[in-house]
Amino acid sequence: MPVLDLGTHRLQYRVDGQDSTAPWLVFCNSLGTDLHMWDAQVEPLGRRFRLLRYDRRGHGRSSVPPGPYVLADLGRDVIALLDALGIARAHFCGLSIGGLTGQWLGLHAAERFDRMIFCATAPRIGTEAGWQDRVRAVQADGLPAMAEATADRWFSPGFRAAAPEVVDRIIGTFAATPPMGYAGCCAALAGADLRGDIARIARPVLALSGAEDAVCPPDHLDSLARTVRDGRHVTLPGRHIVNVEAAPEFSDHVMAFLA
Repeated sequence: MPVLDLGTHRLQYRVDGQDSTAPWLVFCNSLGTDLHMWDAQVEPLGRRFRLLRYDRRGHGRSSVPPGPYVLADLGRDVIALLDALGIARAHFCGLSIGGLTGQWLGLHAAERFDRMIFCATAPRIGTEAGWQDRVRAVQADGLPAMAEATADRWFSPGFRAAAPEVVDRIIGTFAATPPMGYAGCCAALAGADLRGDIARIARPVLALSGAEDAVCPPDHLDSLARTVRDGRHVTLPGRHIVNVEAAPEFSDHVMAFLA
């Protein structure tokens, strides 16, 4: 896959889609995953859009610049990718920290985006103390020690039983995430609080939640949709990684919203 060299770090990215003239759709994945978390969306959405996926700094095959990171660093990485590929405007879809990155972009780079989809996210995810505890746990025990608890947070028992190979692949990626990159992004989450700002997001927003998500419950997404200027909220079956657990419904709602 191609790599964008920004001097301080490198971002691996991938472009998919059947029509080179189609509108762009940028995907931004969750903490501890890579660009393959969107694999289920490539076939249905690639018929209508050029899809840009990438590994966040410190994740997947992107490099790991020294941390800690702040939310603005993650947002500027997206803008750097758009600039490098000559993409003037795009739609955006992000999940969890990816959705929080999208909120930052909707506030600071709105002119680069049309419609925005924020999934399993919130303007403030968790607490500063909670993320600091997570960093200490990663430093002490590593990410593999968190794999089972993460699988439980991310996927319902029914989906884990029905699609164990899918869950194992995604949790395997989580466990293999570079600890420094994961901790750097935890620091970005610890310092990110957009609750006082998101009312200024003017782009049309679709908020998608997982009905059983304890990380960012449906009421968080409903509040987000009600606070932005033009928002709507839909709840889908599943827990946190709702684009995987409810893949067909997720893609259908994204397609309808962008159409």
